[in-house]
Formats: sequence, C-alpha cells, structure tokens
Amino acid sequence: MKFIVDSMLGKLSKWLRILGYDTIYDAGMSDEQLFFQAHLERRVLLTRDNELAGRMNPHNRLFIFSEEVREQVKQVLVTYHLEPGDKIFTRCTLCNSLVEPIEKELIQGKIPDYIYETVDEFVQCKTCHKIYWPGSHLKGVRKILHEIQETDSCRDKGGKS
Repeated sequence: MKFIVDSMLGKLSKWLRILGYDTIYDAGMSDEQLFFQAHLERRVLLTRDNELAGRMNPHNRLFIFSEEVREQVKQVLVTYHLEPGDKIFTRCTLCNSLVEPIEKELIQGKIPDYIYETVDEFVQCKTCHKIYWPGSHLKGVRKILHEIQETDSCRDKGGKS
C-alpha cells in the first residue's frame, strides 16, 4: 500500500516510513498537487483537511481524526488491516527511498566513532545516503508499535470517511 500525506501529517509520514510503507510527504505541495499525484500513482491520500478529503473517492483517501501521532498510526493500520512485520526500517525516514545494507568499512568516519566500534550492521539510503543502524530507537519503535496494535480505540472511529 502506498500513501501520500498532506502538510498537517508530517509525523505520521515519518512513522509510516519507519514501518516500511511508501509514503510521500512534501509540506509544500498544494491540494491540487496532492490530488493529482495520489491519482497518478494510485496512492491513498491521508489528510486532516475536510475539504480535500471531500474531493477524493472514499476508497482513495482517509480522513485522519486525531492530532496525536500514535492515534493516527493506529487509525491507518486498523483501517487498512496493515501488519508492518518485516518491513520496519526498510525505508529512509527523510526521503522515502529504500535502504540497503552497507559494509561497515565503507562508512568509517561518517558516523560517530563509538557507534562504529559497537555496531556491526548498517543500512544506507539509496538516494540521500543517510546511514541507519539498530539502536535503542528500534526497541522504542517496536514497543510503541506493540502498544498501538494492542489497543482497539481506533476501530470505533477508524473507518474511511
């Protein structure tokens, strides 16, 4: 599933990318650009803008109710029955491109020395070349994801509008 999100949902876009979902976010995109790109690339538009949501086919958009990012993530996961699983941390949180493993020796001097000395596995974005490694954030993301998936409060209001 591919998404495009409006300018009010920057944190949601980052979370969807962390979870491995192809998610376009550009705060400078106009409603017309969002609408056009959603149709062109067959993406689901996620928005908090009632007017924009009203212009889209109900099957191609989801009005996000909450201002709280955990509730937003929960609403998307529940509405579309998504299970991130193995896709976590397969996309760059900055540019949305896929990441790929990179040999440790190739990144020496590009990351903090203590990370280089203590971590053996790294991935790098194919496009912007940002380097990622497993750390405490991985544990934190999994904990938050577990908490999101454990609760059902979004099921009552998570349907497509």
